[in-house]
Parts: sequence; C-alpha cells; structure tokens
Amino acid sequence: MRNGSDDYRSQGQRRKLVELLRNKGISDQRVLQAIGSIPRHLFIDDTALHAAAYEDIPFPIGCGQTISQPYTVAYQTELLQVTKGMKVLEIGTGSGYQTAVLATMGARVFSIERHRPLHIRSRKRLEELGLRARAYYGDGYKGLTAHAPFDRILVTCGAPHLPQALVDQLAPAGRLVIPVGEGDVQRMLLVTKNAQGIVHQEDKGSFRFVPMLGEKENG
Repeated sequence: MRNGSDDYRSQGQRRKLVELLRNKGISDQRVLQAIGSIPRHLFIDDTALHAAAYEDIPFPIGCGQTISQPYTVAYQTELLQVTKGMKVLEIGTGSGYQTAVLATMGARVFSIERHRPLHIRSRKRLEELGLRARAYYGDGYKGLTAHAPFDRILVTCGAPHLPQALVDQLAPAGRLVIPVGEGDVQRMLLVTKNAQGIVHQEDKGSFRFVPMLGEKENG
C-alpha cells in the first residue's frame, strides 16, 4: 500500500490501537496486522478529527453514515475468518476502511455502497492507496448476483432482517456476518452454510450500526 500522508506519529498510534484491540479479545494476527498497517486517518475527511483517528470510536463520514470503531471492524473481520484469495462481498463501503482491511488481508473484495457521494470518495481513496477492490453503487439488499457465489459476505450496516438474497449468494462452506435488528441496537449474526447448503445462525452479541437502506430510500 502506498503511504499517502502517513507519518511516524500515526504509525505509533496504530501500534497502540492494535494492543488495545488485542486486550479487548481480538486474537487473529492477520486482522491485527491489517489494522496496524492501514492509515485510518486517511479515511476520515474532516482533518480536525485526524488527531483522534486511532481512538476506538466511530466518526461521521457524511450522508448520515459513520466509519465504524476499530473494535467493531476487527470483530466482524475476525468472525469472517478470511484467508487470502477468498471472494468477499461487502455491503456498505462507507469510507472504504473496512474494504481496505479485507483487501490488505488478500481478499478479492466486491463492495456495494448505497450513497453515491460515499461510493465516489471511497473508490478514489482506495485507488490512491493502491488497494484493489471492485466498488459498486447500488442496493446492498440485492447483493451482486452476477458475481455470486461469495466465500464470505460482510454487512457493515444494521439490517431490519436477514436478506434472503445474501444468503442465496453465499457459497457452500461460506460465512456471512451481519448486524440485524431495528432501533439503536442490533444483534451480530454469524450465518454459516455447510457443504449441503444448510444454513445455521449464531448470535454474537449486541452492536450499534447505522441502518441499512433499501432500494426505495435514496442516498
């Protein structure tokens, strides 16, 4: 990855962030290495917030959306169990930070964003950082049928229910991580599909996400 305007101070802050995440229970070394290498401040447009970019908190990124706190990014990514070369569908590109984590881990990322301004900014940002991902503007509820099936699917916004289209686009032995629930708090679901196509769900705790938008809602 090209460094952009990364500096020693930011690198030191990332090392502290990695230690914080490790202390909070994140154990996948590949996830920690990715987060330790990605300049999160470059994914936050408001430069006044850059000094706090490596605190474990979310920040607004426009269009009523946020860049998730690093722990949430790490937790969802760890649940996915991504390995190099896997085909991953991400619903909700947002700032592109989670996309960057997946791409840095060697995944082949297909990412959908419902808000056009965020889609344009994140695609440009990822290109500037030398990170390869296929970015799309569209409705995340529908997934990407033309490119299915996917080894992994990650949803980075709160969904009122589990979209059947995403379950259908999950490959056998695949994993889907999605926060589900209406209101301020969602339940993080891990959805797995075995080799016979049988689907199983596990509840992995409560989190807060901005809501997932359907096709009738403009962004």
